[in-house]
Amino acid sequence: MGIRWGIAGCGWVARDYVAPAIVASGNGSLAALYDVSAASLSRAAGLFPMARAYADQDAFFGAIDAVYIASPNDAHCALVEAAAAAAVPVLCEKPMATSMADAQAMVDACARAGVAYATAFDQRFHPAHQHLAGLVRDGALGNVTAIRIAYCCWVGADFQGDNWRIDPARAGGGALIDLAPHGLDLASFLLGDRLVDIAAMGQSKVHAYAVEDGAVLIAQAAGGALVQLHVAYNCPETYPRRRLEVLGTTAQIVATDTLGQTPGGTLELTHAATGATELLVVPGAERSPFLNQVEAFAAALLAGQDFAFPPLHDLHIMDLVLRAQRQARPELTDAA
Repeated sequence: MGIRWGIAGCGWVARDYVAPAIVASGNGSLAALYDVSAASLSRAAGLFPMARAYADQDAFFGAIDAVYIASPNDAHCALVEAAAAAAVPVLCEKPMATSMADAQAMVDACARAGVAYATAFDQRFHPAHQHLAGLVRDGALGNVTAIRIAYCCWVGADFQGDNWRIDPARAGGGALIDLAPHGLDLASFLLGDRLVDIAAMGQSKVHAYAVEDGAVLIAQAAGGALVQLHVAYNCPETYPRRRLEVLGTTAQIVATDTLGQTPGGTLELTHAATGATELLVVPGAERSPFLNQVEAFAAALLAGQDFAFPPLHDLHIMDLVLRAQRQARPELTDAA
């Protein structure tokens, strides 16, 4: 039977991606659902009848072995602290929180309780990105000098009905705080290196809401590689808008349509010596990044081992994101 999972926060990401991944996993099952919204809870329960719907938070945590938290950002801290108090390991959506103080409190609560905490950076688990990381690690690209990422979408004011992502109090920011954590974590994962410096510029160019609808970030890894990241809520979905380039001295790899919640996309390698290109075969290309992620977290729990990605790394990514957010939209952030 494996790990009995619960999902706290039953919005579209949980319904469309997290819950199906848990149901399909080989070492876990979906046991419980929780949401403060009766409508969201009822909709999710109708889609996943194998899971019991809970309106009572304590009863919910008492029925599970691990929780995936997919609530709005400002609710993450309280839910993680409640999970820790119930001795339930946590896999929490990014960004960790809306402030550094809350992010630190989450990690501290789990550490005191002796339960695992991890941030759900699913892009680490996309088959194409895992294959690409292996190629970088094996030296197939030579000396990697730069990573360029475009991770863009269209998020209007009415996105998914209750669009908390454009509420600065609930989200902590807009396109930057929502999308940049994935890009920064992915760049660090691909390089196998820590990002040590960051700068950003934001824009409110298309949408008339209170958070930024686009941003450009630049960062540098300890080993000297540069990272360029464009994130946006103002990019029409029909455009080519999800692209990852890794540049090395002997080869370059371009990943197209690998960023996001679904499997698939392509990896194309260009050889520096000849300019010749080849389409790479990605092992396990059909597997959802969410499926790979929940299975990896459950496997660590079942083996009594630490998860491969420690909370200190997640805190560092959160710090980078908030530093960038302060530069892009200083009025939306505190001094945490």
